[in-house]
Amino acid sequence: MIFKFLIRNRSVFLYGISLAILLLFIKWLEWRLIVIDYTIELYVGAIAVIFTGLGIWLAKKLTQPRTNTLVIEKQVLVKTEHFVLNEAEVTRLRLSKRELEVLQLMAEGLSNLQIADRLFLSLDTIKTHSSKIFEKLEVQRRTQAVEMARKLNIIS
Repeated sequence: MIFKFLIRNRSVFLYGISLAILLLFIKWLEWRLIVIDYTIELYVGAIAVIFTGLGIWLAKKLTQPRTNTLVIEKQVLVKTEHFVLNEAEVTRLRLSKRELEVLQLMAEGLSNLQIADRLFLSLDTIKTHSSKIFEKLEVQRRTQAVEMARKLNIIS
């Protein structure tokens, strides 16, 4: 893990090591009384190295992409091998045979125009059937109608 981090950030690591070696070399020279006159510059250099390191660290923190995990739970209806139509619900809702056909084609993902072509009906007739289906199932959208119909075992 650490080895992968060092490989990934090789240039930063080498830069830090070279600056540390340079700082140690300057300190060694100071101890040897060669650079006694430049102590302020050395302290300023050390502070510059510290702030450079902090800048690199802060830049890495700020440029990392933030990932948010969103968990959505939804009940999924699983289709069975053999479908049994719930006649009681069809009777209770007073759905006609044609409305059931339109609802089944909605479940297949067809548009109103495609349903009209498949059933040899006009587009306005399909829209009327759709609005009646929505009214009888007490829903607002096609997806809600299909979901409700599957819950009630009206369509497969």
